[in-house]
Amino acid sequence: MSSTGAALDVGLVDRIREEMATRGEEPTLAEVASWVGRLTGLRGTAAVEEAAQDVLAHLTGFGVLHPLLEAQGVTDVLVNADGSVFVDDTTGLRTVPGMVLSPDATRRLAVRLVSGAGKRLDDACPYADVVVGGVRVHAVLPPVAQGATLLSLRRVPQADATLDSVLPDPGDPFREALSRVIDLRLNFLVSGGTGAGKTTLLSAMLGLVPTAERIVAVEDAPELRPNHPHCVSLASRAGNTEGAGVVTLTDLVRQALRMRPDRLVVGECRGEEVRDVLMALNTGHDGAGATLHANSPDAVGSRLLALGALGGWDVRSTTLQAAAAVDVVVHTARSPRGRRPVALSRLVLRDGVLTSGDILTCDRDGGFVTGPEVAWFDRTQGRV
Repeated sequence: MSSTGAALDVGLVDRIREEMATRGEEPTLAEVASWVGRLTGLRGTAAVEEAAQDVLAHLTGFGVLHPLLEAQGVTDVLVNADGSVFVDDTTGLRTVPGMVLSPDATRRLAVRLVSGAGKRLDDACPYADVVVGGVRVHAVLPPVAQGATLLSLRRVPQADATLDSVLPDPGDPFREALSRVIDLRLNFLVSGGTGAGKTTLLSAMLGLVPTAERIVAVEDAPELRPNHPHCVSLASRAGNTEGAGVVTLTDLVRQALRMRPDRLVVGECRGEEVRDVLMALNTGHDGAGATLHANSPDAVGSRLLALGALGGWDVRSTTLQAAAAVDVVVHTARSPRGRRPVALSRLVLRDGVLTSGDILTCDRDGGFVTGPEVAWFDRTQGRV
């Protein structure tokens, strides 16, 4: 496969795409090879098949980025305005040597992926966020993107995200602690920075929910895939160019509460929907979970206050609602042992201020330390 976006004959791809557009089915390798042979005059089975595989990737998949997404440990593939490509894996963010995409190739790929998911990406709607084939696709076109199209691909956690895959060591004390959070129906937040593994950890924890319980998940983009037989998902929707048809997370939280959830889950609290989530948790919806961007467990309180303000609440209202609604915070981060939970804390109200108290933490040497709130955690009977 070629290493640049311009190396492949764009006209050939476009012509084969037009020929197959009326079929209503995804093209097969054999069909594409037949067209390549007729249109290029290539001789030899190996040469035709190699060209056909390249064309097929551009027609249906992620093009030259496909092998990167399939590589072991890769979570993100990023294309910058200059065409350079970066991957994020277990070793951190690094560039892909020798791979440079042309501006036209990046734009065509972004538009095709987004339109294939039923959304628009054009000059009137210059950004989009969709999930395609297990990959979350975020694209921004110029002039919003400075220079050329920006493309960010993130692999969505798969259905086999389990506590065993997140914490493979059977003696890891976080395994028992997180299982207890689920068993006792404690309301919890999974906090962490971007790319820290919040969604993966949330999926793994939801896999511990008893199979007789119904999980209703609300997300901006459908990323949660818990290993659970009864999980239904609602996804928000952006408006059209006239601004009509918007479905917000706030709308979906209210709908989810009417769907008889045993566990209400919000993929990420990032706006005014936090008001409805906290109110729901204070009206008997126990055992709920959500993710939240925060740099540490201590920062969760201030983050909730900021989001509550977006929903029209003052500091006192948000503080009292959050203190009553949220029991524990599970903080996840990148560590020398990969993305994993590094702290379990109790969200408490002290002198009118939301703060956290440690239950269990990882130290810098990879050991585990119990905190002052471990006694509360050991004696709590949860909400059952």
